[in-house]
Amino acid sequence: MRTVRSSQRFELSRRELFRWGGVGLGALGIASLSACAGSDSPRPLVWGNWTVTMDYDETTGSYPTLDQFTQESGIPVDYLEDIDSSATFYAKIREQLEQDQFPGYDLFNFADDYTGRLIEAGQVQEFDHSRIPNLANLSDLMKNPSFDPGRKFSIPWQGGLTGLCYNVDLYPKGVQSLSDLGAPELHGRVGILTEMIDTIGLTLLEQGVDVSSGWGDAEFERALAEIQERLQRGQYAQATGNSYTQDLETERIWAAMCWSGDVQVLNEEAGREQFKFVIPEPGGLKYVNSIQVPNGSDRMSDVERLIDFYYQPEVMAQVVAYTATVPPIDGVQEALARIDPALAKSPLLFPSDTDAQRIFDFRQLTPAETKSYVDAFVGMLNG
Repeated sequence: MRTVRSSQRFELSRRELFRWGGVGLGALGIASLSACAGSDSPRPLVWGNWTVTMDYDETTGSYPTLDQFTQESGIPVDYLEDIDSSATFYAKIREQLEQDQFPGYDLFNFADDYTGRLIEAGQVQEFDHSRIPNLANLSDLMKNPSFDPGRKFSIPWQGGLTGLCYNVDLYPKGVQSLSDLGAPELHGRVGILTEMIDTIGLTLLEQGVDVSSGWGDAEFERALAEIQERLQRGQYAQATGNSYTQDLETERIWAAMCWSGDVQVLNEEAGREQFKFVIPEPGGLKYVNSIQVPNGSDRMSDVERLIDFYYQPEVMAQVVAYTATVPPIDGVQEALARIDPALAKSPLLFPSDTDAQRIFDFRQLTPAETKSYVDAFVGMLNG
């Protein structure tokens, strides 16, 4: 398993000390950071993202497409895999966001519920689409979410499927539904996700609820109660963010709620299909992580240039060849076929029409619902 490039795992440089100064040093803002970097060269763009969401060279320990972008643009990027869950990452930068201060990142990637939350709160900047000509490649599937019609404040980075997975060696019987996760032989061996939409969404589907519309507090509370009951009696071992992949590798858990791209990467690292991803019988969920720029950053034009670079199908194909996630733009499947023909045919990236009918969008929540449901979910996990 490769080393994660995280701000929390490195000795802090002088620039990073400013980044992580919180309310104190962080309040000095971006001007101080620029001065720290010197006047002849721009300070790096600081990008906070999830693990395994960027192409990575195991030999050199670098990100090839980011290196290519820097070579072509002259803009260095400090890429940090700092997001393990939306809730914990948001808690870390919340105070700076609320005060329109630089939160230590020029851009970051949240899941849809937090993406909408930041837009509603007015804490992120509007993109100038005229400076992102390759935005014309944006897939229709991701163009007009209800929380950001026209993608004025969020640009999709990548997407995927939320479903179930299991270790085929340790549990060859397999799982096809959340009911299967309740098997006695899996007691204490099941992982769930700290993303409210994913864990609640899969549970709602198992309970026969149409997650796309027509449900409310009663259905949420029933799903929450089921999750809490399984956690309390130890059937579910724990809730984690991206770190569930490590628990699968170390065999701490044998089955889990999971993200499709992670399973593809785990199997590539294992050199075989050690983990099986399945869309649950009642259905799975679609997720999208999107790029946003906080009000406290003055690097919007550089971020727009970065997005335009990655919205070239040939470049995004290089990313997808490593991350095995659903690309946000058209033309990637054809470009990917020239790099990895087998992956270009993967149903996890390009679902069949039959599978597509079993993949659902989690309905857009109101701001009040988002706060209420996230708070209740996180409170239950922490309780």
